[in-house]
Amino acid sequence: MSSEKVSRDRTQASSTGLSVLVVEDDPDQQDLVCETIKMHFDGDGDGDTHIVGVGTGVECMALNLCDFDIILLDYNLPDTTGIDLLKQIISVCDIPVIFVTGNSDAATAAEAIRRGAQDYIVKLGDYLLALPVVVEKNLRQYELKRENARLQKELTASLEQTRIKNIQLGESLQKLQTMAATDHLTGLSNRRAFSDILNRYYGQAIRYGFDLTCIMCDLDDYKALNDTLGHQVGDKVLVAAADVIRSTIRDSDDAARYGGDEFVMLFPHTAADIAIGVADRIRRQIVSATSRHAGNGMGLTLSMGVASLNLDKPDSADALVAMADRALYVAKDRGKNRIVTFDQISAHKEAISLSG
Repeated sequence: MSSEKVSRDRTQASSTGLSVLVVEDDPDQQDLVCETIKMHFDGDGDGDTHIVGVGTGVECMALNLCDFDIILLDYNLPDTTGIDLLKQIISVCDIPVIFVTGNSDAATAAEAIRRGAQDYIVKLGDYLLALPVVVEKNLRQYELKRENARLQKELTASLEQTRIKNIQLGESLQKLQTMAATDHLTGLSNRRAFSDILNRYYGQAIRYGFDLTCIMCDLDDYKALNDTLGHQVGDKVLVAAADVIRSTIRDSDDAARYGGDEFVMLFPHTAADIAIGVADRIRRQIVSATSRHAGNGMGLTLSMGVASLNLDKPDSADALVAMADRALYVAKDRGKNRIVTFDQISAHKEAISLSG
C-alpha cells in the first residue's frame, strides 16, 4: 500500500452499502460488535452492510482500508497498541476511526482524540446500545468534514484563480497604460503623456519653489535624410537619437518625442546651466549615434532651445515649453547644431530696444 494518504470515495461507498472494519482481539467482543452494527443498519431484512472483523494490527494493515467507511478500533491489541495502529491507518487513508475499548482512562482517551481518532467509546454497561448511534453520528460528522474540506479546497482554488486573474488584469492594464503613454517607435513618452508630466512638474515647482528646466530638441536636416534614404532609415535615426537621450538623462528627468523629429526634455530641481551641460553631452553623442544610419557616413546634428522656471519666469507650464520652442527656432536660424537659451533671446531683444 502506498504511504500517500487516500480519501475514501463516499459516493461509491453509499451506493454499495455501509462497510465497517472492526479491529478487536477478543473473539466474543468482536462478534458482539459486528452483530450489533449489522442488526442496526440492516434491520430484520437482508441488508447490504459489509462488516469485516480482524484481531491484530497486521491483519488490519493487510486490508485495503480505503474500502471501508469507518473503523472500530480496540486500544489493546496483541501485536501493537491502538495508538500506534491509528497512526498507521491515518497515514494511508482518510477514514474515521472510533476507539471501542475497555480502557476508561481519561488521559488515554484525550491522547487518542489528539492523535486523530474521531471518537472514543468505553466498553461499560450497555455500550453496545449506544455504539450504532455513535457510528451514525461520526459518519455524518465525517461527511460534513469532507464536504467542508471540499468546499474549502474549491474556495481556495477559486481565490487563487481570482488572484491570478487580478494579477494578469493588473499587468494588462499596466501594459495598456504604458502603451497609451509611450511613443511606439522610440519608447519615450508620447506628447499626451508629456503634457501630464509637464503640468505635474510645473505645479510641484511652483508649490515648493524649486527650478524646472525644459529643453526642446530638433534633428537638423532630418527631412532631407528621410526623403533621400526613406522612412525606414529615418526611423532608425529617431530610435538612435532617443536611445542617446534616454541613456544620458537621470531617472528623475523625463524625455518625450514631441512630434516628427522633435524631442523635449524636462529637468526638475535643475537650473538651466546644469541642464545645458546634459544637453550638450547629448548633442555631441547624437552625431556618432546616428552616423551609422546616414548615407554619407556622417550623423545628424541637434539644435536645442532652453527655458527655465527661475530664469525666464513663465506664467504657465505651456509658456515654459513655448519659451524653449522659441529658443530652438532661434538656434535653427543661427546655423543649427547649437544650444540657445530663451534668456539670451530676451536679452538680445532688450539690447535692440535700448539701442533704438
